[in-house]
Amino acid sequence: MSENREFQLGTIGALSLSVVSSVSIVICNKALISTLGFTFATTLTSWHLLVTFCSLHVALWMKLFEHKPFDARAVMGFGILNGISIGLLNLSLGFNSVGFYQMTKLAIIPCTVLLETLFFRKKFSRNIQLSLAILLLGVGIATVTDLQLNILGSILSLLAVVTTCIAQIMTNTIQKKFKVSSTQLLYQSCPYQALTLFIIGPFLDGLLTNKNVFAFKYTPQVLVRIRSPPPQWVKRNISSTVFLLDFFNVQSLLQFFIVLSCLISVSVNFSTFLVIGKTSPVTYQVLGHLKTCLVLAFGYVLLHDPFSWRNILGILIAVVGMVIYSYYCTVESQQQKASEVSPQLPQVKESESDPLISVDNGSGMLSDGVGPKAPVWNTNKDLHA
Repeated sequence: MSENREFQLGTIGALSLSVVSSVSIVICNKALISTLGFTFATTLTSWHLLVTFCSLHVALWMKLFEHKPFDARAVMGFGILNGISIGLLNLSLGFNSVGFYQMTKLAIIPCTVLLETLFFRKKFSRNIQLSLAILLLGVGIATVTDLQLNILGSILSLLAVVTTCIAQIMTNTIQKKFKVSSTQLLYQSCPYQALTLFIIGPFLDGLLTNKNVFAFKYTPQVLVRIRSPPPQWVKRNISSTVFLLDFFNVQSLLQFFIVLSCLISVSVNFSTFLVIGKTSPVTYQVLGHLKTCLVLAFGYVLLHDPFSWRNILGILIAVVGMVIYSYYCTVESQQQKASEVSPQLPQVKESESDPLISVDNGSGMLSDGVGPKAPVWNTNKDLHA
């Protein structure tokens, strides 16, 4: 019971860390891209991964976790695939409308369910499928606006969905196959992800923005624009904005937000691997849509982004789907554990009342001098919650 309670507390902690860090980094990156004009998303992601690797290396030096090398080819392939999937998602956003990009993100869940059903023979009950359908409907109502199709954008979206699904499934299966923790897997795969994005990042960013990240002027001229006119979200309190600009000396404000984004990304990357390892790729995607709803809500409250009754209705439907999904995942998980325990009970009782064991060995020991063997639990089965 104590181990089960610790597992549940660890899962709740991982989910909470993922939500808080992801929403924080979205707000930080929105300030970088929209306000400060730093639009190089793919290159910024490569810096995120590099800082994550350096942070984990320091943690390893401090002996906060143990380094556990395993199949180098699997780690390299996994890291490169992760990097490619991130690049394809950014390309999909660049070559498609925002509405079609949101549809691409929604397609990740059914694609993951299909792949796990076909290749891993994992079964999803009708209740789980219904809750996922309600969730996707709600997120679709809240986020999908226009749907403009084009051949190149559709191909990029398809590749982004497939590579993302495979990478997230691999995150879960590698941790269980090689018995490594999320921290150990992230530490070993980070260099390959960072190198992949560092190579393709400037090319992709240049293709999408027509700008060169290496020629970007990290000077006060880039930042002075936020003084006049001030952004919509600071018009209510210009005096405090000027104070902040003076406090950070204007010239270092862009660098401050870049460093802040990289620091937050450490917890984002760590919590991503942690959530997928403790739950499943589908649960991680469900959590991702919860983050989308929270970002919409925070954008309305803090940044006064446009909001409509359609957004509110979609978020409410999505929350209902998430609640139903969590409920049925918990119920099915408990039923699965009960079915694993019940076949073992008759064997245990029979061994305790066996006269041969009690007479010949006195203390209930087996003939080789070892105590009664405990049932072998199957810890490799995926838990939905």
